[in-house]
Parts: sequence; structure tokens; C-alpha cells
Amino acid sequence: MSEAIPLEDNQESEGSLAPEARPEQAEKIIPPKEKVWVTYVIIGVTVFIYLLQMLSEFLIGGDYPAFLGMKVNEFILAGQVWRLLTPVLLHGSVLHIAFNMLFLFRIGPNLEKIYGSAHFFIFYLAAAFTGNVFSFLFTQAPSLGASTAIFGLVTAQAVLIFHNQKFFRNSRKSLTDIGTTIAVNLMLGLSPGIDNFGHLGGLLGGLAIAWFAGPLLELRPEADGYHIYNKQSAKRFTIVIFVVVLAFALLAAGKAILV
Repeated sequence: MSEAIPLEDNQESEGSLAPEARPEQAEKIIPPKEKVWVTYVIIGVTVFIYLLQMLSEFLIGGDYPAFLGMKVNEFILAGQVWRLLTPVLLHGSVLHIAFNMLFLFRIGPNLEKIYGSAHFFIFYLAAAFTGNVFSFLFTQAPSLGASTAIFGLVTAQAVLIFHNQKFFRNSRKSLTDIGTTIAVNLMLGLSPGIDNFGHLGGLLGGLAIAWFAGPLLELRPEADGYHIYNKQSAKRFTIVIFVVVLAFALLAAGKAILV
């Protein structure tokens, strides 16, 4: 996947500004100054929860955190609606959490810098929610893991590049690479024991949010160079998040009423 924003306009990495996005008179291109910290907090909290899972297994012979928080349809129908969100903090194995957290570490910082820490955090939770709702709707199997949110972030990366192609080198190749990554992981998700409906729900929720309220980048000249800003309004982001989350919540409520 491409890196999102270069540190200097003379960098030649895949994430550097495309030539047509560079004003001839600009001495340097300055990326958003948002400090990245939410990504690392999410990783830290998720790893901590997994350590609690392992400690629980060791001390009492069972995964108590997973028992309390994983997606289990019958418990959700009984009123434990937090299970549509808490599975994002839980994992079933070292390989499971390692794969998800490495992916988050790879794409999270760039997205957080462009979306802003608050919006990035809300996006992550919203994608986790839509993924777990989709899983609740279409499979009875219990599930857990951050891949619901990760699929939403991968989709957000693709939409970011698509809507701001002049800001990225080799944007077509980057989009092809992301599409291939999504397709391969969805194919792997057909294997037994993997909740592909959760992946699809995170992807769809992330796509809806990113498409209708994702960053729209522009260059603004200032004294020290050309700064990159997101001109998308915070109000629009809030409205789209509300609509998407509400729509999935109503779908979940509808199933609960019909069962």
C-alpha cells in the first residue's frame, strides 16, 4: 500500500506528491501537522487485552474476556449489545492479533494524520461496529478480532487515494494493490473459522463513510511553503457517521425483532 503523505516535496517514495500536485514555486510541501497517537493507543490497548486473555487462560483455564465480549448472537439478542463493538479488542491467537496489529501499524498512522485523531478513532469504531452487525445478521458463529475495523481502514485508504489522485505517486498501481489485498483476504476469509461477513461489513461501512465524508486534500500557500489541508467539513463527517451507524443499528434491531 502506498504511504499517504510525504515529509518533503523532493522525496521519491511511492507516497510522494505526484508532479502535477507540486506548485513550481513551492520550496516544500508540508503535510498535516496532526500528531499520531490514537493508532498506537489502539494497538497498546488491544495487546493488553490479549495479554489478559492469555492470563485468564493460564489462571482459570478459560478466556474470560472473550466470554464477556465476543460476538455471540444469542447474548446480543438477550440485550448484550456491547458485543457488536467489543470483539474489535479480542483475538483468538498470537498469529491473529499479530496480523491485525501489523496491518494497523502499517496503514493507521497515515490515515490518522490525514483524518485527524478524533475522526480516525470514530472511523475505527464505526467500521468495527458495521462489521460485527453484518456478522450478527448473516452468521450464527461466534467471532472476535479487529479485522472488521482493519477492512474499513483499508477501504478508507483506497478511497483517499481515489479522491485525491494528484497527491499520490502511482495512484493507479496503489489502488490495484489495495484491491488485490482486499480480494486475497476475502478469499482467505472463505476458510473455516474465519468470519468473512464481519470483513464485508467493515468494508461496506468503511466504504460508505470514506466515500461520502473522507478527506478531500488541497494545497494552501503559507510563509514556510505549501501546506496540505483536508477541506472536508467536520459536520459532514459527523452526519455521515451518524447515518451509517444508525442504518446498521436499525438492521440489527430489525433482526432482533424478527427472531
